[in-house]
This record gives sequence, C-alpha cells and structure tokens, in this order.
Amino acid sequence: MKSLKKKRRIQVLLVAAVALAVSTAMIGYAMRDGINFFRAPAQLAENPPEPGEVFRLGGLVEAGTIRRGEGETVTFSVTDGGASVPVRFTGVLPDLFGENQGMIGTGTMEGDVFVASEILAKHDETYMPKEVVDALKEQGVYQEPSS
Repeated sequence: MKSLKKKRRIQVLLVAAVALAVSTAMIGYAMRDGINFFRAPAQLAENPPEPGEVFRLGGLVEAGTIRRGEGETVTFSVTDGGASVPVRFTGVLPDLFGENQGMIGTGTMEGDVFVASEILAKHDETYMPKEVVDALKEQGVYQEPSS
C-alpha cells in the first residue's frame, strides 16, 4: 500500500510541475507583445531596433517640422538634442501636441521613419514624461519648466 501512495504522490507532483511550467511559458508568450521599451532618438542612432520591433520613442517635437498631409496623416521630427527621428502618424493628435513639447509615441521603424500607432502628449504646461526628461538630461538640453 505504501508504494502505491508514494507513486501517486510523485505523479501528482510531476503533473503539478508540468502544469506550472506550461502556464509560465504561456504567460511569457502572451506578454511578449505587451512589453514596449522606451528609446530616445540618440539611442536609435547608436543601436537601431530589430525589424518589426514595437517600442516607444520619446523626446521633443522639433520646431518647424510638423507637416499635416492629406487626410489624417501628420509628419514631424522628434529630438532629444543628440539626434532627430522623422515620425509619421495617421490619426487624431492629442490636444496638447505641439512644437517644442514633450511626446511619446508607440510604433515601429520603417526604414528611417518611425511609424507611430499611438501618440501621447504632455498633460499640462509643466508635465513631461520621466523617460523624456531623462533622455534630455543625458543630452544636456533639458530646461526646467517655468512656474
């Protein structure tokens, strides 16, 4: 009797371990598209992304680069002071989007152009995303907002 109980206990533990491993693998596989790393324009120049990689690009919208095309397509450039990346976005821009304002976009690179699927702009006159502030400070072009 004891050996049968011991066998059953080992089988239950093995099934539980396999179920745990399978569920961990499935969760990891499901999350792979949900993780978007932030990159500044200078980081893109140093280390280009893999083809089809979805990531977040942030910085300041360069003055004089916003071009509204036919329909809903808008092109502009994003800079962190060290490099500049052209961006193309089709959709409705946030109300606070403008030149020399902080923004973060989610999308992919197509050649040398960042094609954004989503654009986020600052909330008010003084807010700027932490990642953008860090990238601007690293390049030495960050200025504290005036109160």
